Amino acid sequence: QVQLVESGGGLVQSGGSLRLSCAASGSFFSTYVMGWYRQAPGKQRELVATITSSGSVNYADSVKGRFTISGDNAKNTVYLQMNSLKPEDTAVYYCNRRESTYLSYWGQGTQVTVSG
Repeated sequence: QVQLVESGGGLVQSGGSLRLSCAASGSFFSTYVMGWYRQAPGKQRELVATITSSGSVNYADSVKGRFTISGDNAKNTVYLQMNSLKPEDTAVYYCNRRESTYLSYWGQGTQVTVSG
């Protein structure tokens, strides 16, 4: 099994920065897709960014140019660097790891709050 633990959330002012981390532990394959999702009150959970085990990255249009996803295979950890934060970025951020069409894991989530 795989367990994911997110950290790095908090309260920041508009224009500030945060760095989220997602550490994976357990028994898992080397081929994967990692993703950051977020869910604001009253809204559906949405995809923020993804990174594959080969290094390919993708971003939602709303965060392009502001957020950067990266990974450290030696530490089994993926990061989300968030710059120029806006109040609309306020949400619970979740880490996801998918190893196949039927193997997918979720973290517990970390709160990000941006004051305007």
